[in-house]
Amino acid sequence: MDFRTKIPVSASRFQLSHHDRMMVFGSCFAENMGVRLKDSGFRIVTNPFGVLYNPSSIEMSIRRLMSAERFRPEELTELDGLYHSFSHHGSFSGANPVVALDAINQSFDFAVNALKETTCLIFTFGTSWVYALPENGQIVANCHKFPENRFKRFRLSVETIVNDYSCLFEDLLKEKPDLKIIITVSPIRHFRDGAHENTISKSALHLAVDEICERFQQVEYYPSYELMMDDLRDYRFYTDDMLHPSQVAQDYIWEHFAETFMSRSTRDIARQFQQIRKAMNHRPLYSDNEIYLRFARKNIASIELLALSVPELDLSEEKDFFEKIINVNK
Repeated sequence: MDFRTKIPVSASRFQLSHHDRMMVFGSCFAENMGVRLKDSGFRIVTNPFGVLYNPSSIEMSIRRLMSAERFRPEELTELDGLYHSFSHHGSFSGANPVVALDAINQSFDFAVNALKETTCLIFTFGTSWVYALPENGQIVANCHKFPENRFKRFRLSVETIVNDYSCLFEDLLKEKPDLKIIITVSPIRHFRDGAHENTISKSALHLAVDEICERFQQVEYYPSYELMMDDLRDYRFYTDDMLHPSQVAQDYIWEHFAETFMSRSTRDIARQFQQIRKAMNHRPLYSDNEIYLRFARKNIASIELLALSVPELDLSEEKDFFEKIINVNK
């Protein structure tokens, strides 16, 4: 007997390869997937505005990148000595407004250029609950611990999400008709909203994404939410907070994602790249040991072989890492 509700791998309408240029936007789950894709050799930009939870903030971020309009000093706001942007995650906040704005615009400029080359966009929606500034109606990406009475809280309707993304995708596909788009609903539950409210929120996201996928052949839904809620339906697959997927669960979802969107040869290249990245995290007891130097030379050989077989891979960072080990110990 099989005591699991296993979700099979379904063939996607398109495949990802190391030729693709990717951008990922969304929640903590998006951040995790972005790291895994990068560690698998894919050229990817992950969350240039920081972690974003709601579809509206993600859509506005893409729109801002498309406009190439840099952020201005007056778009920062101060609380308790820290300067924040309501378009960004708190990781961009800082005590010095000039430094904070510079970090925001450096990330922005890089993402503007990256979007021009992007062939695949990946979105992870976390919640349909949003907070807006009453004075201008702006939906904020993060409240930055401002008093709750500073905002108006409401849930995005299915119709709003569908309309916003239909317009966005129409504009993107005019410029990039071959653009690949993947949308998933984050399996991380937002229990601070309440159990029932979280269920309603996720349901609105699912209904909206389903309609968007019906409208656009270039948009694929990926069932990370279903994998966590149905396939891995056990609290042993969660971290201690009982909300976030454990390492085992993340590994399982990644393998399922790779089989869905990548050919066998692409997955093989990804595994080879992962081994090189894993070797970079190796910390020897004696860094000047001849065994460690042989280890570095062996990895350089692997890098050079992989670079010859897959020219589109950028392995300069990895090669520099091991060459420095050898040069330091000459």
